[in-house]
Amino acid sequence: MNDHGGTAGGTLGGTRGPGITLTAGPLLMRPWREEDVPALLKAYDDPAMRQWIRLPASTPEEAARWLELQDEGWESGTRFSFAVTDTARGGELVGNLVLKRPGPDTERAEVGYWTAAWARGRGVAPRALEALTDWAFTAFADEGLVRLELLHQVDNVASCRVAEKAGYAFAELLGALPPEFPLDGHLHVREESLRPDGRVAAQRGAAEPGVSPAGSSDSR
Repeated sequence: MNDHGGTAGGTLGGTRGPGITLTAGPLLMRPWREEDVPALLKAYDDPAMRQWIRLPASTPEEAARWLELQDEGWESGTRFSFAVTDTARGGELVGNLVLKRPGPDTERAEVGYWTAAWARGRGVAPRALEALTDWAFTAFADEGLVRLELLHQVDNVASCRVAEKAGYAFAELLGALPPEFPLDGHLHVREESLRPDGRVAAQRGAAEPGVSPAGSSDSR
């Protein structure tokens, strides 16, 4: 384990199944569980969070449905959501990470995240995002994944800093698409390519046309 990336563990489904865990220093990323509902509700009970999240969970019923959506994403192979916990603080829930793929054999995917109010300012998001990035490029290399995209509203300055710290270069200013995306957005990109020796190397990619804007880098 280290602070500049992560390792993957677990046995269910190899590196892609619902038993997978990721680590980055004291951070442990694992699939969401039913017992996370109280912490999830507490995290969403934050005005700053609600500013960026389109579908917050405000009640136990909404939180339960939110967890169901995460499970469905793992089952369909289109959404891989991780609860970010801090083992140095007794496994405290500190955030969420998600990798969203439109389907198998696609070259690109989208990453998203949020950090709970009580864990901000501790470098949680960049470290967790680096671990997710390393896992994604490794786990889906055989399906041709070479490009990860991160999107956020232009006024979400904190997400812009997280993207840059995790190696996601600013690529394009995306126009607003109200009502879903009322403000312009930033597209950040991180790519993988082969070195001359055949090893995979991370690169900062340029934007491609036809990318839809998004209002936040936070997972939905």
